[in-house]
Amino acid sequence: DVQLVESGGRSVQTGGSLLLSCAISGLPDGTWCMGWFRQAPGNEREGVAVRDSDGTTTYADSVKGRFTISKDNAKSTLYLEMKEMKPEDTAMYYCAADYFVELRIPPQRIGYWGQGTQVTVS
Repeated sequence: DVQLVESGGRSVQTGGSLLLSCAISGLPDGTWCMGWFRQAPGNEREGVAVRDSDGTTTYADSVKGRFTISKDNAKSTLYLEMKEMKPEDTAMYYCAADYFVELRIPPQRIGYWGQGTQVTVS
């Protein structure tokens, strides 16, 4: 079975930094795209950062220059490094995987999701 397990979410002060991790297991062989999405209460789930199978990365305008998505293939782990954090970054953060992922793709079109990890910035 495919499992995506996020960790690292916690409360942090404005201007602080945080590193989220997503442990990946069970993905079938193939070229997978992976991304980080977030959802605040009352809001729709939105794309934050995407990493294509060739390593190309894209970011939402709201996090560009502050967040970095990366993947350690040896550890089968996806990361989201967050710096200069703002209260508007507060949300549940989800790791996602599919053959095609982009920032604005409807969430229902993504096949695999983690359970989420809560990030609170105050």
